[in-house]
Amino acid sequence: MTIPVGAQLPSVPPIEPLALNGATPPESMVVNGIELLNSFVPVFLVAFVVTLLATPIVRRIAVSAEVIDRPDKVRKEHAFPIAYLGGMAVFFGVLAGIAASYMLVRPPASILMPVPLSIAVGMVAIALTGLLDDIWKLYPRLKIAGQLVAAAALAYENYGTQVAWGFLGTLVGPPDAVLWHGTISIPLMAPFELTIVAEQIYYWVGVAIIGVFVLGACNAANLIDGLDGLLAGSTAIMCVGFLMISLLMAMILGAEDPDRTLVAARVALTLALLGAMLGFLPYNFNPAVIFLGDTGSLLIGYLCISIILMFGEHGQSSLVLAGLIIFALPIMDTVLAIVRRRLAGVSLSSADSNHIHHQLKRSLGSVRKAVLALYAITAFFAVMGVALAAMRLLTTVRVLVVYAIAFAFFAFVAAVAFKTARLGAWTLAVAKEQRAQGTAPPAKPDTASRAASKS
Repeated sequence: MTIPVGAQLPSVPPIEPLALNGATPPESMVVNGIELLNSFVPVFLVAFVVTLLATPIVRRIAVSAEVIDRPDKVRKEHAFPIAYLGGMAVFFGVLAGIAASYMLVRPPASILMPVPLSIAVGMVAIALTGLLDDIWKLYPRLKIAGQLVAAAALAYENYGTQVAWGFLGTLVGPPDAVLWHGTISIPLMAPFELTIVAEQIYYWVGVAIIGVFVLGACNAANLIDGLDGLLAGSTAIMCVGFLMISLLMAMILGAEDPDRTLVAARVALTLALLGAMLGFLPYNFNPAVIFLGDTGSLLIGYLCISIILMFGEHGQSSLVLAGLIIFALPIMDTVLAIVRRRLAGVSLSSADSNHIHHQLKRSLGSVRKAVLALYAITAFFAVMGVALAAMRLLTTVRVLVVYAIAFAFFAFVAAVAFKTARLGAWTLAVAKEQRAQGTAPPAKPDTASRAASKS
């Protein structure tokens, strides 16, 4: 007699094919990428217009309710209090865009499955968590709980769990080749035994990946949101990269099951986020009159990682890696912050002014120059991600080659982050020693500090 572990799992698509040479998969609906893009233009326009109109309304509400960010002349150098809650305008814009994907898209694109409702449920959970934090400053554990609720919404409908099948399938083989033909039995008290099915292991690894990715992306977006227009503008650039990968996938892989495929959902969600970012950016670019707040930064991280996870619809983990490369700027800044704070012996949640954007602002002398430089860096990462996806989709390169390239890329990012953090720690230690000995040279205020003192 056996005790099965877990309920019946949903059917899982085949593991990522070894080669994709541009041929349309058999029994797939052929998708014209340009026509698909044209069909979803209303999604972009609705998200753009709604965000553009909602932002000043949300700003007035935030000011009247005193949900504002006051300058402190240390990390917050703006000259006057700035309204929070810009993320709510983004939320309304993206939600309106998703609604438009259900109502305004015409055939033949309308026969494809629109943005899954589970993503909208996750959006609500994330936006509510960020809103409460912007108003009352939630404990970190409560913020994590809200993000995990959003991750659970994705896992509930099995969006993103296939990524584990791609990773594990490439590294150790399909489930029926693992654990003695797919199962292993562990004797318990007679006559019972515990039966573990390899498919269940793959599924729960996928669930764990969703949780880790959602937590990581939300907090990475939150950390990079430190200068006027930085997160909104860089996200718009990322969306262009996401859109190109989505269209490539649509044209090359086709749509095997129009009622369940994510071909249209990827394009619609990306266009909704792109429209919302461009609608919000005029109010948020330097000098900003409203900030995204945690509502916006957490929401943007969640939406970006949802799009990236949808690249692995059929276990194409190499395309997920390509999406992560597009998202590399927040990842790089987060890795740098973790290493820096570990070396300094402070809490990982401790705020500081040594993020990438802060250092660039001090080096270049202005917020605008720093933000434009980071836009260029984001565009570079987007080109790299799209090129990697195109190489995988348009050539016969094996998936392990893509893994190797992605591994080298992220290892390089981590090494640079570690070196930068170590140099910062050494510089700080030398400065402390010089001050203790009375030999430190007089500090010269940087441009940003001079500007702050004048204001």
